[in-house]
Amino acid sequence: MSRRLTRKLLPHPMLSTLLVVVWCLLINDLTLGTVVFGAILGILIPISTAAYWPDRPRITHPWRLISYAMVVIWDILVANVQVAMIVLFKPNAAMSPNWVVIPLDLRTPEAITLLAGTITLTPGTVSTDLSADGRALLVHALDAPDPEAVRDEIKTRYERRLKEIFE
Repeated sequence: MSRRLTRKLLPHPMLSTLLVVVWCLLINDLTLGTVVFGAILGILIPISTAAYWPDRPRITHPWRLISYAMVVIWDILVANVQVAMIVLFKPNAAMSPNWVVIPLDLRTPEAITLLAGTITLTPGTVSTDLSADGRALLVHALDAPDPEAVRDEIKTRYERRLKEIFE
Protein backbone atom coordinates (compact mmCIF):
# COMPACT_ATOMS: atom_id res chain seq x y z
CA MET A 1 0.00 0.00 0.00
CA SER A 2 1.42 3.37 -0.90
CA ARG A 3 2.29 5.90 1.75
CA ARG A 4 -0.23 8.33 0.31
CA LEU A 5 -3.09 5.82 0.51
CA THR A 6 -2.10 4.88 4.05
CA ARG A 7 -2.06 8.56 5.04
CA LYS A 8 -5.53 8.96 3.50
CA LEU A 9 -7.03 5.93 5.26
CA LEU A 10 -5.27 6.58 8.57
CA PRO A 11 -4.71 10.34 8.83
CA HIS A 12 -4.20 9.99 12.60
CA PRO A 13 -3.04 6.44 13.39
CA MET A 14 -2.68 7.04 17.13
CA LEU A 15 -6.21 8.48 17.29
CA SER A 16 -7.50 5.46 15.35
CA THR A 17 -5.84 3.08 17.77
CA LEU A 18 -7.15 5.03 20.76
CA LEU A 19 -10.68 4.97 19.35
CA VAL A 20 -10.58 1.18 18.94
CA VAL A 21 -9.32 0.72 22.52
CA VAL A 22 -11.86 3.18 23.98
CA TRP A 23 -14.69 1.53 22.04
CA CYS A 24 -13.75 -1.90 23.38
CA LEU A 25 -13.54 -0.50 26.91
CA LEU A 26 -16.92 1.23 26.60
CA ILE A 27 -18.61 -1.92 25.30
CA ASN A 28 -16.79 -3.95 27.96
CA ASP A 29 -16.69 -6.98 25.71
CA LEU A 30 -13.70 -8.11 23.69
CA THR A 31 -15.23 -9.98 20.76
CA LEU A 32 -14.38 -9.93 17.07
CA GLY A 33 -17.49 -7.85 16.34
CA THR A 34 -16.55 -5.25 18.95
CA VAL A 35 -13.01 -4.94 17.62
CA VAL A 36 -14.18 -4.76 13.99
CA PHE A 37 -16.75 -2.07 14.75
CA GLY A 38 -14.14 -0.20 16.80
CA ALA A 39 -11.78 -0.40 13.82
CA ILE A 40 -14.50 0.98 11.55
CA LEU A 41 -14.98 3.89 13.96
CA GLY A 42 -11.21 4.25 14.22
CA ILE A 43 -11.00 4.70 10.45
CA LEU A 44 -14.15 6.74 9.77
CA ILE A 45 -13.92 9.29 12.59
CA PRO A 46 -10.37 10.47 11.81
CA ILE A 47 -11.15 10.60 8.07
CA SER A 48 -14.29 12.68 8.64
CA THR A 49 -12.52 15.06 11.03
CA ALA A 50 -9.23 15.34 9.12
CA ALA A 51 -10.22 18.75 7.71
CA TYR A 52 -10.30 20.13 11.26
CA TRP A 53 -6.72 18.97 11.89
CA PRO A 54 -4.73 20.94 9.31
CA ASP A 55 -1.54 20.80 11.36
CA ARG A 56 -1.11 17.41 12.94
CA PRO A 57 0.61 17.52 16.31
CA ARG A 58 4.16 16.29 16.00
CA ILE A 59 4.84 13.73 18.70
CA THR A 60 8.56 13.06 18.85
CA HIS A 61 8.42 10.25 21.41
CA PRO A 62 4.97 8.61 21.35
CA TRP A 63 5.96 5.83 23.77
CA ARG A 64 6.64 8.43 26.45
CA LEU A 65 2.91 9.17 26.41
CA ILE A 66 2.39 5.84 28.17
CA SER A 67 4.77 6.71 31.01
CA TYR A 68 3.20 10.20 31.18
CA ALA A 69 -0.26 8.62 31.49
CA MET A 70 1.00 6.36 34.30
CA VAL A 71 2.43 9.36 36.17
CA VAL A 72 -0.86 11.24 35.78
CA ILE A 73 -2.95 8.27 36.93
CA TRP A 74 -0.72 7.82 39.99
CA ASP A 75 -0.89 11.54 40.79
CA ILE A 76 -4.69 11.50 40.50
CA LEU A 77 -4.88 8.61 42.97
CA VAL A 78 -2.52 10.30 45.44
CA ALA A 79 -4.26 13.68 45.08
CA ASN A 80 -7.65 12.08 45.77
CA VAL A 81 -6.38 10.86 49.13
CA GLN A 82 -4.73 14.22 49.89
CA VAL A 83 -7.87 16.19 49.05
CA ALA A 84 -9.99 13.82 51.12
CA MET A 85 -7.67 14.34 54.09
CA ILE A 86 -7.82 18.13 53.62
CA VAL A 87 -11.61 18.16 53.39
CA LEU A 88 -12.13 15.80 56.31
CA PHE A 89 -9.50 16.95 58.77
CA LYS A 90 -8.18 20.40 57.92
CA PRO A 91 -10.18 23.38 59.20
CA ASN A 92 -10.99 26.06 56.63
CA ALA A 93 -8.94 28.64 58.54
CA ALA A 94 -5.83 26.47 58.19
CA MET A 95 -6.19 26.03 54.43
CA SER A 96 -4.11 28.12 52.04
CA PRO A 97 -5.84 28.31 48.69
CA ASN A 98 -3.67 30.15 46.17
CA TRP A 99 -3.49 31.27 42.57
CA VAL A 100 -0.33 30.03 40.91
CA VAL A 101 1.07 31.36 37.66
CA ILE A 102 2.90 28.69 35.68
CA PRO A 103 5.30 30.20 33.11
CA LEU A 104 5.22 27.91 30.09
CA ASP A 105 8.15 26.60 28.11
CA LEU A 106 5.70 24.60 25.97
CA ARG A 107 4.70 26.19 22.66
CA THR A 108 2.50 23.66 20.88
CA PRO A 109 -1.24 24.10 21.53
CA GLU A 110 -1.75 20.35 21.96
CA ALA A 111 0.91 20.11 24.65
CA ILE A 112 -0.45 23.16 26.49
CA THR A 113 -3.97 21.71 26.31
CA LEU A 114 -2.74 18.38 27.67
CA LEU A 115 -0.93 20.17 30.52
CA ALA A 116 -4.03 22.21 31.40
CA GLY A 117 -6.18 19.07 31.28
CA THR A 118 -3.74 17.16 33.46
CA ILE A 119 -3.76 19.92 36.07
CA THR A 120 -7.56 20.03 36.09
CA LEU A 121 -7.88 16.24 36.29
CA THR A 122 -5.65 16.16 39.36
CA PRO A 123 -7.86 16.83 42.40
CA GLY A 124 -6.98 19.99 44.30
CA THR A 125 -5.86 22.00 41.25
CA VAL A 126 -7.74 23.63 38.40
CA SER A 127 -6.38 25.32 35.28
CA THR A 128 -8.37 28.51 34.90
CA ASP A 129 -6.79 30.69 32.23
CA LEU A 130 -4.09 30.87 29.59
CA SER A 131 -2.40 34.19 29.00
CA ALA A 132 -3.13 35.90 25.67
CA ASP A 133 0.40 35.21 24.44
CA GLY A 134 0.20 31.55 25.52
CA ARG A 135 3.23 31.82 27.79
CA ALA A 136 1.59 31.43 31.21
CA LEU A 137 -1.12 29.28 32.73
CA LEU A 138 -3.14 30.39 35.75
CA VAL A 139 -3.88 27.58 38.19
CA HIS A 140 -5.92 27.56 41.38
CA ALA A 141 -4.67 25.24 44.11
CA LEU A 142 -6.97 24.17 46.94
CA ASP A 143 -4.23 24.13 49.56
CA ALA A 144 -0.87 25.57 48.58
CA PRO A 145 1.02 27.23 51.41
CA ASP A 146 4.01 27.44 49.04
CA PRO A 147 2.79 28.44 45.54
CA GLU A 148 6.34 28.29 44.16
CA ALA A 149 6.56 24.61 45.14
CA VAL A 150 3.30 23.92 43.28
CA ARG A 151 4.66 25.76 40.23
CA ASP A 152 7.96 23.87 40.35
CA GLU A 153 6.23 20.51 40.75
CA ILE A 154 3.94 21.13 37.76
CA LYS A 155 6.89 22.24 35.63
CA THR A 156 9.11 19.29 36.52
CA ARG A 157 6.49 16.55 36.83
CA TYR A 158 4.28 17.40 33.84
CA GLU A 159 5.63 20.16 31.61
CA ARG A 160 9.11 18.67 31.27
CA ARG A 161 7.64 15.32 30.18
CA LEU A 162 5.25 16.96 27.73
CA LYS A 163 8.12 18.95 26.26
CA GLU A 164 9.99 15.69 25.65
CA ILE A 165 6.91 14.18 23.97
CA PHE A 166 5.82 17.10 21.77
CA GLU A 167 8.84 19.28 21.15
